[in-house]
Amino acid sequence: MVEVTERYAVGTPCWVDLSSRDQQAALDFYRDLLGWQGEVGAPEFGGYAVCALNGRPVAGIMGPVDPGPGQPAVPPSWTTYLATDDAEATLTAIGDNGGTVLLPVMTVGDTGKMLVAADPSGAVFGVWEPLEFLGAQVVNEAGAVVWNELHTSAPGEVGAFYNAVFGARVAPMEQMPEYLSYEVEGRSVGGVLNLADDPPGTPPHWRTYFAADDVDSTVDALVKAGGNVLSPPTDQPWGRVALVQDRDGATFSLITPAPM
Repeated sequence: MVEVTERYAVGTPCWVDLSSRDQQAALDFYRDLLGWQGEVGAPEFGGYAVCALNGRPVAGIMGPVDPGPGQPAVPPSWTTYLATDDAEATLTAIGDNGGTVLLPVMTVGDTGKMLVAADPSGAVFGVWEPLEFLGAQVVNEAGAVVWNELHTSAPGEVGAFYNAVFGARVAPMEQMPEYLSYEVEGRSVGGVLNLADDPPGTPPHWRTYFAADDVDSTVDALVKAGGNVLSPPTDQPWGRVALVQDRDGATFSLITPAPM
């Protein structure tokens, strides 16, 4: 288990949360699938639920997102948040470098500040400036986030964007030159894939990977709980991976990482 006790470096994926059509149903689904503990939160925070794994925050789940007057409904989806030390400065940098701010900086009580944006290719991501809440406090174990991956139609353009906004670097991964690494301070903290490898019609997005001790049995449990399999478990150099949807249609990956 990897416990996080210090601030994430700027640009590092630090949190994920789910927008769902039925918050309680989503809480029940992920409790049974990944072993999370969570409940609907305080009304002043819109009922936002911070889910825990072995008592430590691992992800958030909220109800339907209000898109605003005249805007299409926001589909159920997972959002990856990137760490920052200054949310206001990051908001400015996003606009200055071809991104689009979807939700301006909002202070979330004493926990931190957040915003939501899209990169130049249209992939949506969140930004988190911690105050009292660092983000995920456990990663890289069964039931927790183990990887975040950007799927984009313009790897070069978005690489320049994330470098300008967060100081991150997108470059070929040494062991797999066909796969791009998303690096912060010289360390690979995520991946980047060309959207051409996704099914036709898939929009640019950040994908969340959750670790599982046994992907095959976890996928079986997901199906029994009303989830959907988009790509069945397959062996990859980095582990055994499946692409799935929860009962609400939010897409994510499950992986049993290969032994290091």
